[in-house]
Amino acid sequence: AQAALSNLLGGIGYFYGSSRVISDRLDKPVPYWKAPLYTSVPSRSFFPRGFLWDEGFHGLLIASWDLEIEMDIMSHWFDLMNVEGWIPREQILGSEALAKVPEEFVTQINTNANPPTFFLTLNYIIKHYGDRLINENRLGVLERMYGRLVKWFDWYNTTQIGELPGAYRWRGRDEKTNLELNPKTLTSGLDDYPRASHPTVDERHVDLLCWITLGAKALSEIAVLLGREGEKYENTFKYLSNNHLLDRLHWSYKKNTYSDFGFHTDNVILEKPPPIHQQHGPPTQQPYRRIVIKDPELQFVDSNFGYVSLFPFFLQILDPESPKLSMLLNDLKNPDHLWTNYGLRSLSKVSPLYMARNTEHDPPYWRGPIWINMNYLALKALNYYSKQRGPYSEIAHKLYVDLRQNLIKNMFKEYKRTGYLWEQYDDKSGKGQRCHPFTGWSSLIVLIMGEIY
Repeated sequence: AQAALSNLLGGIGYFYGSSRVISDRLDKPVPYWKAPLYTSVPSRSFFPRGFLWDEGFHGLLIASWDLEIEMDIMSHWFDLMNVEGWIPREQILGSEALAKVPEEFVTQINTNANPPTFFLTLNYIIKHYGDRLINENRLGVLERMYGRLVKWFDWYNTTQIGELPGAYRWRGRDEKTNLELNPKTLTSGLDDYPRASHPTVDERHVDLLCWITLGAKALSEIAVLLGREGEKYENTFKYLSNNHLLDRLHWSYKKNTYSDFGFHTDNVILEKPPPIHQQHGPPTQQPYRRIVIKDPELQFVDSNFGYVSLFPFFLQILDPESPKLSMLLNDLKNPDHLWTNYGLRSLSKVSPLYMARNTEHDPPYWRGPIWINMNYLALKALNYYSKQRGPYSEIAHKLYVDLRQNLIKNMFKEYKRTGYLWEQYDDKSGKGQRCHPFTGWSSLIVLIMGEIY
């Protein structure tokens, strides 16, 4: 716990520079304004820059250590908001940060979002420190931040909407590529997690609906704390958290699970085309290309049970007495789906894209490995549902105890073996993998150990 916390705090840095941005009104990228950013980073050696959705998770632990530092970090992030309410999701400020980023990921596009996890941080702060903020007369920072929080939420709630009332869609997917098995959704934070195989405006993303629901809840609670008029956001929360709306937009009765909706087929493969023979010189190798074996159709993307399916549960939108909660808990604890001895894997073993490469050069990222931030949300939800009056409180409590024990035991074992916290953990062996040291959201194990949610 000491190593995890101290390394997260040691990753807090001060950056200065300007992002490279583009909008649909511009022909080419331009520099954002030069600005400072006080933020923590996921990994000082591999990801030495600020990530919008990571930072909300970092803030849960930082606020527990020093609330003023976390409020200062959030204030810096909201100072990067433009007049529309958009914040660039990666802050690549200065030559040092730029040196670690592939060229194709440098430019930030102003239509693209990222999970608004600062609403998660703010909910946490209100829950644990709301009385302290009032009693110590420390609401000033939140008061100054409130206008930007409103603008931020309104940007999501207008630019990321779907085709139906109450539906939302991540922008930024490439509908033209044939080089990816399933076009990535970098904006969701879950990069290669399987979505509809053919991106269109008809897509509905269940995780984004849940994030915006959380945002409405946070704003309504902040308004009450500040003595502001928050009825608009309270009503938005009530509308979006209505389980009938959630079920109508995202419940697959065929598979009894929550899922995305879109233009989709599971019948796709990556195939290497034959080389192009030259008149002079060796043949030119071609990259792997996606072959569509069966045409897509509008349907629920319900063959890919995983983290996205659990978001109504993760963010506690699902009614504690809903039979659908029982179905999700049964799938969660199924070893053929998400349950392992080391934590919850990101994608079911029976998914057609479980541990599948997305391109010739992209190994699976969110297609099986165990991620600590999502396991933290799972434990937070299990802890919540175990304390609610309802028929599933006992099973939620048992799963909470077992999952927490599995995570702590495995991460401690791997820390002793390697000396590091890791970006993710293998779902078959529990071994740490990819980036290390990774003391960003993997450091949430400290809150898990302390049972602080």
